[in-house]
Amino acid sequence: MNAGLTPDAARASLERVCTFYETLSPKSLVDIGALYTADARFKDPFNEVQGVPAISRIFEHMFESLHEPRFVVTRRLLDGRQAFLVWEFRFRFKRFDSHTEQVIRGGSHLELAADGRVAGHRDYWDAAEELYEKLPAIGSLMRWLRRRVNQ
Repeated sequence: MNAGLTPDAARASLERVCTFYETLSPKSLVDIGALYTADARFKDPFNEVQGVPAISRIFEHMFESLHEPRFVVTRRLLDGRQAFLVWEFRFRFKRFDSHTEQVIRGGSHLELAADGRVAGHRDYWDAAEELYEKLPAIGSLMRWLRRRVNQ
């Protein structure tokens, strides 16, 4: 199962992934092909794509839509070629001219290929709690719905 990827190489690959995301910028997106396999799969609450160009477009859109987006990896777990990252995504909304930094807490399950690049990437986070409740108009509705469901 781990053919071609030693434990040390897997740890080094995971460290490269963490460093890439913690220093992600519009300029560094040109290097995303060194991190992901050509046919890598990526899924989050809003996207499900395959291939480096499609993955890159997600992050290009992120930089177009948000002020100062950045990831902070708070925990990393590695088991063979399977990894899980716990992270905080910090940003400010452009659309709402917000000066308040927002934080989304989530995790990423990564599947490493034999060469150490990411072949599968799935993000897990609660879009309702972590995003929709923070939006000016829809936020009050989402908080009201959460209270009603919890009664």
